[in-house]
Amino acid sequence: MLVNQFLILAAVLFCIGVYGVIARRNAVMVLMSIELILNSVNINFLAFALRNGSVDGHVFALYIIAVAAAEVGVGLALVLLVYRNRKSIALDELSEMKG
Repeated sequence: MLVNQFLILAAVLFCIGVYGVIARRNAVMVLMSIELILNSVNINFLAFALRNGSVDGHVFALYIIAVAAAEVGVGLALVLLVYRNRKSIALDELSEMKG
């Protein structure tokens, strides 16, 4: 496959992820959209690493996977905590928690 096809796939996944972050009200769906954005970045790193014949993109992709795993753990813990207190995970209701 050509590098262009990987870049187009990553751009589509990134746009879907950004739309999910902006348009969704559910906190779990927002976390899933952030994961989609991080995976599109991984595809970009791997495509350019394969094109240049280096290992740097693979290393960065592994770091992003580790950060994404930590983000999922912390994010889901926060969602569970909010659900226990509010009985809802809608992000619109979280604006009441300000100041």
